[in-house]
Amino acid sequence: MLDTKPALGPRGAWAVTALALMVAASLVAGCATAPPAPVQEKLVWPPPPLPPRIKFVRSITSIDDLKKDTTFSTKMAVFLAGERIPEGRIAQPMGLAVSDDGQRIYVSDPLQQKIFTFDYGTKELRQNEQVPYPGGLALDAQENLYVVDTASKLVSVFDPQGKKLRDINDGTLVRPNGVAVDRKNDRVYVVDTGDSESKEQNVKIYDTAGRRIGVIGGAPGGGFSEFKLPTFVAVDDNGKVYVTDTLNARVQIFDATGKFLFTFGQTGTNWGEFDKPKGIALDSYGNIYVVDTGWSNVQIFNQKGDILLFFGGRGPVPGMMKNPISMAIDRQNHIYVGDYLNHRINVYELVNTTAQDSYIVPPAPNPTAEKTK
Repeated sequence: MLDTKPALGPRGAWAVTALALMVAASLVAGCATAPPAPVQEKLVWPPPPLPPRIKFVRSITSIDDLKKDTTFSTKMAVFLAGERIPEGRIAQPMGLAVSDDGQRIYVSDPLQQKIFTFDYGTKELRQNEQVPYPGGLALDAQENLYVVDTASKLVSVFDPQGKKLRDINDGTLVRPNGVAVDRKNDRVYVVDTGDSESKEQNVKIYDTAGRRIGVIGGAPGGGFSEFKLPTFVAVDDNGKVYVTDTLNARVQIFDATGKFLFTFGQTGTNWGEFDKPKGIALDSYGNIYVVDTGWSNVQIFNQKGDILLFFGGRGPVPGMMKNPISMAIDRQNHIYVGDYLNHRINVYELVNTTAQDSYIVPPAPNPTAEKTK
């Protein structure tokens, strides 16, 4: 999977490598009558000897994770038919948002019809049960929470204490999915995925009061500014809009007015290609992170759409993923991924990276090669 293309380089870019990482188990001394306990090391990408850029930090599954890191000690729940989900335990992480300081993580769980707030400042877990089928999540500058209610075909807005402020609903949403808030321009972008029979599959634009002010896209298709079952959206600090065009296997980028800028990605198994791109977010350097639920990984691109690195891969081991869907990144470049079929949030960290690392510098010409022509 994604391992058939040579690495990028030689400098200024993150070396892309094939995923050849397994959790290492080293033995520690133990008594003769008991097996030695394994010491598990957390994953990094790329693997040694290259300097790591992405480091797996921990998993978040339940209220226990507010008090300590239970990544390697908590038995992962398996939700069989008829088994009751433990109270305060994530089952289906669909939407994800994180406060700017990284202290509060918001997770929507449509199976349980709840929105969980993991508050690491107060060590509390809050649960909002006011949305019948919560999906995508986003925060504004006041940390008001915007929640896509897929069943009711609207977006509900809650204050930081969980009090409902208003609904965004102009009667045109068919199957809303992702949502993003442009804090600078006072806009809310809602991805209307629609369905196979929908005449429109697009991104609807509202102001924060809920008034419809524009739209990106229209009838489904494969051309520029057209979508085929889009799912998630992100907005950067300059108002640029990034949309995962899921069944077209690409990301489309627009300016703050909705004008098409460029696109990257296509269906395939090479680096920079997708199966089913969904969640999308940006780090503090403007790099674009795209969750691929089909490949069960995250790919990282620069602002030109050049592939820099990917991390993850399919599996139950902490740091690996099974059909991830959503993601968010805080101001400290901690990366949160909704690991859907592992029923958890995986937390990673961007390390050993500067803004210059986003630029791919081509190799210098080879004078010897020039003379032999």
